[in-house]
Amino acid sequence: MTKVIVFGSINMDLVTRTPRLPVAGETLQGTEFFTASGGKGANQAVAAARLGIPTQLVGRLGGDDFGRQLLAGLQASGVQIDGVLVDEATSSGVAIITVDGAGENTIVIIAGANGRIDEADIDRLKSRLAGTAALLMQFEIPLSMVHSAALAARQAGVPVILDPAPVQDIPVELYPLVDIITPNQLEASQLVGFPVDGIEAAQRASAILRQRGVGTAIVKLGDRGVFCATTEETFFVPAFPVEAVDTVAAGDAFDGALAVALAEGLPLQQAVMWGAAAGALSATKAGAQPSLPDRKIFDAFLKERGLDMQY
Repeated sequence: MTKVIVFGSINMDLVTRTPRLPVAGETLQGTEFFTASGGKGANQAVAAARLGIPTQLVGRLGGDDFGRQLLAGLQASGVQIDGVLVDEATSSGVAIITVDGAGENTIVIIAGANGRIDEADIDRLKSRLAGTAALLMQFEIPLSMVHSAALAARQAGVPVILDPAPVQDIPVELYPLVDIITPNQLEASQLVGFPVDGIEAAQRASAILRQRGVGTAIVKLGDRGVFCATTEETFFVPAFPVEAVDTVAAGDAFDGALAVALAEGLPLQQAVMWGAAAGALSATKAGAQPSLPDRKIFDAFLKERGLDMQY
C-alpha cells in the first residue's frame, strides 16, 4: 500500500473557551481550559493515519514533557514517528488557542523545536520519499525548509500538497513545485490581495494561484464549501451541514483526507468531497487531534449521506 508523508510542525495546544473572541486590550472571563496534541503537521499526519493509510511524520520535538506526551499521542494514532527528531536543546512547539461559542478561533504559535528544522531534517525526509503518494506540508516550519522539501519531492516524483498556513508571502519559485494548494478563504485573500468571500472570488483567486504555477488550487470556504480549479476543470463541493463546536484542525482534517483519497486512487472531485466530510466531522468535536475521525466514523458519516457507494 502506498504511504503519505507529512513534513511539518508538532505542537501542544493550550486551549481556552470564551463566549466570544476578545478584542484588543480586552480581558474576558473564560469558561474552560484544556491541552490537546496539535501542530498542523502532526494534525495532518494523524488525520491521514486514522483514515487507514501508512503515514510518516518528519519533524522535531523538544526534550520536554510536552514532547514526550506528543510523541506518545502520535504513536497511539498510528503515525510512524521514526522521522521525528527529539531536540534536547529547545522546547516543543506550543499553540495558544481561544475558541468562542460559535466554534471560531484565534491562534498564537510559539515555534520551539519546529523553528529549528534544517537540512538534517530534509535529509531524513529524502530517505523516506520512495513509494510515497503525497507529501503534505504547511508553514509552521521555516519557509526555506518547505521550499527544500518541495524541491526534493519534485525530484523524487512525489506530489506536493501545501496548506499555506499560517499565511505568508510565498516565493515565486515555490509555486511551481506545488501540485495542490489548499488555502482557506482568509489565507487565499492574503495571497491574492482581495477578499475571497464567495465562489466567484474563489474562482478568481484560484486562477491567480494557478497562473503562479500551482497545479491545482483548492479554496476552503468554511461552512459554504470548497472550490477547486485545475487545468481541465473547475467545480464546487458544498459543505456538509454540522453543528460546529470547534473549527481547530478542520483544515488539517481536510488535507489528510484529501491525500488519503488520492492515494487510494479516487478522482479529484471525490477526494475533495472526502476532505470536506473530514473537515465537517472534525468541527463537531473539541481539540485538534482529538477531533480527527477514524475510518469507521468517517465511513459511517458518508454512508448516512448516501455517499458510501462513491468509492
